[in-house]
Amino acid sequence: MSYADHLRQLLEPLGVYDLSEGTFNAGELAAVGEQLDGVLERLEECQREMSLTTAETFGLESIAALLAHRPVAAGPEQLRGALAALLRVNGDSFTLTAINDNLSGCGINARVQEGETAQTVEVRFPDVPGIPDGVEGMKEIIEDILPCHLAVEYVYWYITWAMMEQRFATWGAVEAAGLSWEELEKLVQ
Repeated sequence: MSYADHLRQLLEPLGVYDLSEGTFNAGELAAVGEQLDGVLERLEECQREMSLTTAETFGLESIAALLAHRPVAAGPEQLRGALAALLRVNGDSFTLTAINDNLSGCGINARVQEGETAQTVEVRFPDVPGIPDGVEGMKEIIEDILPCHLAVEYVYWYITWAMMEQRFATWGAVEAAGLSWEELEKLVQ
């Protein structure tokens, strides 16, 4: 029900106003009702955008502006999850499970594990052969999440000679594929 209808229902029982269609009073109620409908829409939008769980546009952007780095996310749903992951980083978020959960929540396809050397962690990109696109931005976010006293080693993976031997019988077959070196080294699937 619009506010104009609501106002009409409030005033009709009084019998003081002529609210029939085309009268001055009906036009005035319609104009006031239209403005009140606009206010209601804006209030509903503000209510939706002030909560991270329901925000879709400017609410998400406002929260993202509070953070040092914008999370990697394709749409509002992913951005909402990434922001929630970044906002829950605190003093208790430094177990490997919590760190990996925060990274995946930020939309970063990376896994952290303890390194061979003390106070070192290895960051791997399990589903991305070679160096992932946008790795510099990802490194900034990863290093913000990881405890600052840890040394970070990034580990990338490429096709092995054994994989190449399984896939291509001869060097002629490799050349016939017409791949650049960068394409060949990422040909792991």
